[in-house]
Amino acid sequence: MKKQLIIGLMALVAVEGFSQDVTTFFNKADAFFKANVSNGLVAYSKIHGNQDELTSILKIAKGILVSKDDADVYQAFWINAYNLSVIRGIVDNYPTNSPLDNAGFFDKTTYSLAGKQITLNDIEHKLLRGQFKDARFHFVLVCGAIGCPPLINKAYLPKTLNAQLETQTKIALNGSFLRVNTKKKRVQVSQIMEWYKEDFTMNGTKEIDFINTYRTEKLEGKYKLSYFPYDWKVNKQ
Repeated sequence: MKKQLIIGLMALVAVEGFSQDVTTFFNKADAFFKANVSNGLVAYSKIHGNQDELTSILKIAKGILVSKDDADVYQAFWINAYNLSVIRGIVDNYPTNSPLDNAGFFDKTTYSLAGKQITLNDIEHKLLRGQFKDARFHFVLVCGAIGCPPLINKAYLPKTLNAQLETQTKIALNGSFLRVNTKKKRVQVSQIMEWYKEDFTMNGTKEIDFINTYRTEKLEGKYKLSYFPYDWKVNKQ
C-alpha cells in the first residue's frame, strides 16, 4: 500500500511538473514574441545582442514531452518551437541575408526539442503535416523570410489554436499571399501553394476552392491560377 502511494505521488509530481513546464514555455514564448516581433518582422539584431531569453525558452522546450493525443497542446508546442528555432537559426548565423544562405538551415541543422534532436523540416513535414491533414499550418510556420506568412507577436496557445489558425489563414488569403486581377480573371498565389499543392487540394477540392473558403471577396467564375516567386530575404526589422 505504501509503495503504491509513493508511486502515485511520483506520478502526480511528474504530471504537475509537465504541466508547469508547458505553461512556462507558452508564457515565456508569448512574452518573447511580444517583445521582439512587430508587423511580422523580427528584431534579430536585438536578440543577437542578448540571447538569454531565447536560450532559456529553448532549454525549457528541450525537456518538455508532448503527445499528439492532446492535439491542441502538441500542435501549439511544435508551431512555437518551429518559429523559435528559426529565430535561433537566424541569430546563430547573424548577420545573414536569407535563411537559404546558410547550408542545411532547414534539413541539416538540428535542435533539441521535446526529447528529440530534430530539424526544422522534420517538425514541419513529419510532426505536423505528417500527423495532421491541415493546410493551415502553412500560414503559421514562419521560415524566417519575407515570403512567409507574417510571424505574429504572440505565442500559439492550445486554447486559442484553432481560432489563430483560422485568423492567420484569412489574413494571408485576403492579403499579400494573393495577387488578384479580376478583369482578366487571373490570380497569382505564393509558391507555397505550388510546393504543397497536395495540402490545398485534399478531398478532391481545387486550390481556388480552398482560397474561397477564407476569402472575403470570392474568386467567382473561372480564374487562371499561377504562382509568383518566393521572397527569401530575411524578415528582419
